[in-house]
Amino acid sequence: MSKTLEALRNYTKEIVPASLEILKNYLRLQSVSAQHKDIPETVKFVAEAIEEAAGETQILDDLGGNPVVYGFFAAGKDGDATKTLLFYNHYDVQPPEPLDEWNTDAFEPTVVDGKLFARGAADNKGDLIARLTAIKVLNEVEGGLPCNIKFLIEGEEEIGSPNLIPYIVKYKELFQADACIWEFGGKDEKDRISMVAGIKGMAYMELTSVGADIDMHSSVGAYVDNAAWRLVQALATMKNKQNEILVEGFFDGIDKPKEAEKQAVQAMPFNEEAISELYGLKRPLITAAKGEDPREAMVFQPTMTICGLESGYTGEGAKTVLPKSAKVKLDCRLVPGQDPDHILQCIEKHLETHGFHDITVSLLNGQKAYRSDFSHPFIAHVMQTAKDAYQKETILAPNSAGTGPMYIFGKELQFPIVSTGVGWAGSKAHAPNESIRLQDFEQGVVHMAYMLSGLPAALQTSENMKVK
Repeated sequence: MSKTLEALRNYTKEIVPASLEILKNYLRLQSVSAQHKDIPETVKFVAEAIEEAAGETQILDDLGGNPVVYGFFAAGKDGDATKTLLFYNHYDVQPPEPLDEWNTDAFEPTVVDGKLFARGAADNKGDLIARLTAIKVLNEVEGGLPCNIKFLIEGEEEIGSPNLIPYIVKYKELFQADACIWEFGGKDEKDRISMVAGIKGMAYMELTSVGADIDMHSSVGAYVDNAAWRLVQALATMKNKQNEILVEGFFDGIDKPKEAEKQAVQAMPFNEEAISELYGLKRPLITAAKGEDPREAMVFQPTMTICGLESGYTGEGAKTVLPKSAKVKLDCRLVPGQDPDHILQCIEKHLETHGFHDITVSLLNGQKAYRSDFSHPFIAHVMQTAKDAYQKETILAPNSAGTGPMYIFGKELQFPIVSTGVGWAGSKAHAPNESIRLQDFEQGVVHMAYMLSGLPAALQTSENMKVK
């Protein structure tokens, strides 16, 4: 272990208890963007946390939506003020429901067996406090920061970041940086830190079938069409029993993976048994029947998923009704080259062609996919420092199977992005009993501090490559 890494690790142990108390106060704020809860209070808390770490803040709230918090930390006297890293985080969280499945109060952070339970612990409040702690560690151990550090902390990620693009466009110069660390990440089922250099896009739609003005007695099903059956039949034309998407034009424009990306995917571990046990799967993986590699499917292939169906009576016992309407939430995860508006048009045309012209489709959330340039020195730097800090094999995938507003960052700010964080395989983000492990939080602080300490040199390598 280098002297720098050892010094960072030792001071991190001293400062982590105080940082965890800050995190607990942060977690007590019920900043559920979908329910408009505690937003002003959380914005104030985040700004004060940045200032407590000796940073400067601006609250950007002139373009609608929940405010965006901007944070800035200047390079120290011995640092390189020509180099800048941007951290992207969000302060909003998912709703805690179903509340009866939590073992502790969702908004009262509780430590049990070395794990901190609370909504937002893993997604994404733990990561923000870990990064601010890393800045404190560097200032103490090295007497200043090695480069400039910026933060963009938004409050609508959990509802699709509907108002973020205007802020990035208008304040492009404010957020300009040489590289970016994204909001999430953690360890896999074998405790290897797992990172990504990109993200899938999304076309999230709602399809609605309306057959009458009121629910009817089910006996009229002898002669009245059923809105629920009609919607189910429409859905069945879009994906077959082999789980193949049948919508014409759905795969238009997909970028072919580069050789380095293919190699990275082949190097990714995948433990089917562990995945099945983690989720309690009752059926084989769909990739088995298709003869596909689940790793390649997860990274390189788009998906079409029914997220929820709603129609008629679903309460306890029996109620014999023929429902007046039915609707479905449909989630299409997209890969680079696909456009969510085009996907919407393809599905609308598909329904029309198959005789389902009466089913309406609305796009609730559309985001494009993004992948960083795998050859950029920043990518190698984050991975190498992770290996050093965690002292274990690390994993870096070309992109996550999930979605976030990464595309607009890459397009407007033109920098490489790596996502890493303090979660673990059992974090249960978006589910009851969300948690992080205290040891992972501490290690995440060390990694961020160590990564930052050598960042200017890595970024200079990139500049030298451009000159050549």
